[in-house]
Amino acid sequence: MSIKQTPEGWKVDFRVGGKTGKRYRKTCKTKSEAERYQKFVEAQFIANGRPWNEKPKDSRLLSELVELWSKHFGIKLKKHHARRLKLDQIVLALGDPIAAQLTPKQWSEYVAGRIADGRKPATVNEAFLFLGAVYNGLQKIGVIDYNNPIKSVGKVKHRQTEMAFLSNEQIETLLNVLTGECRLITEICLSTGARWGEANGLTASRVQNNKVTYTDTKNGKNRSIPIVPELYRRIKAHAKKVGKNQLFEPQMDAFYEGLLLSGIELPKGQKTHVLRHTFASHFMINGGNILSLQKILGHSDISMTMRYAHLSPDHLIDATQYNPLAFGGHKVDIKKAG
Repeated sequence: MSIKQTPEGWKVDFRVGGKTGKRYRKTCKTKSEAERYQKFVEAQFIANGRPWNEKPKDSRLLSELVELWSKHFGIKLKKHHARRLKLDQIVLALGDPIAAQLTPKQWSEYVAGRIADGRKPATVNEAFLFLGAVYNGLQKIGVIDYNNPIKSVGKVKHRQTEMAFLSNEQIETLLNVLTGECRLITEICLSTGARWGEANGLTASRVQNNKVTYTDTKNGKNRSIPIVPELYRRIKAHAKKVGKNQLFEPQMDAFYEGLLLSGIELPKGQKTHVLRHTFASHFMINGGNILSLQKILGHSDISMTMRYAHLSPDHLIDATQYNPLAFGGHKVDIKKAG
């Protein structure tokens, strides 16, 4: 019997069934409690002829865990139904295994199959994060007592997609082919870095004191962005003309038509979102602060905003001031080197 007193209590550590038998470890409040625990486990082994399991195996299916996660966590999400639909699709594709027995190999095979079917790495990584949230969340509140089984697999590595942004000339060209509400929404996006849906969904009550306030945002947090007086005046004039709180009718199709007329070519998958990229890119090019940009765009993770950091003029100046040849005391004769 191996029982030792530790700062945490009395620790019992022993094996049943010989040197290679199953090992049991537990910390108890008193020495007598530790002794009773060891005697109980040994008695169970003698009676059953096999090691005693303190806890029965968790045989719940993955679909059952998704249901529990939905009850405890999912229901609180803004887009709960969309998330639940994607989780159900993942469960179906995996064959609804026993959740505790899902292996990294099974997940790797799932990922490989999705990539082979033409799914984008970003889509597969989203599934990885969604399923990981189920395991991590339920473990946190004690519904399961084991770790996320796919954690070791990690995300699929992929090249960062090109983020196009419009030049000043392209902005002028685009605005010249847009009219009415579509043009005004476009200018709001270019002035505040808003997503198209945020700007298109603005109400008159959310445009006050030379600011626009976005409430129905992707991360659920409100943010208010100042705008120039001229744009504020035009929005207010439009609101008065419309005569209702909802400022705009849906204008996405009109924007697509205008983009086509402008002749501006963008990478696949980028249309209205190029306006948000354009705001952020010009913000940094013109000397804006990366932390301010994070707040304006509403990014909860600074890593999302850092995609624009390389456009900062300070970033470029630093390259000449702090490189090892300039900052390390090295002197290079340019004429001789040439």
